[in-house]
Amino acid sequence: VQLQASGGGWVQAGGSLTLSCAASGNILGASYMGWYRQPPGKQRELVALISSGGVTDYSDSVKGRFAISRDNAKNTVWLQMNSLKPEDTAVYYCVTKRRVTPVYTYWGQGTLVTVSS
Repeated sequence: VQLQASGGGWVQAGGSLTLSCAASGNILGASYMGWYRQPPGKQRELVALISSGGVTDYSDSVKGRFAISRDNAKNTVWLQMNSLKPEDTAVYYCVTKRRVTPVYTYWGQGTLVTVSS
């Protein structure tokens, strides 16, 4: 399985960016897709996940500002990020994971999002 993320960049505080991630390979049903991020000097943390059925899970820090969506037929996930804050600055990683047998987690390469104040 390979994940190709795109859409990172630089934006001023209050602005918007959209990240996208396309998965290829043997993506099984009942899988989650989503995003984690790693701010400078900090650990990787959950941003948002979406199940194949459309159930979403957001970090409290992004609720109401970010929106995750998914196209199962294209194995693609998007993250619409609005009202960006400097503390959203991080490397964002796309992920697909499955919590039922066969369990797996695959990571994409990171994409840097920089929010200036």
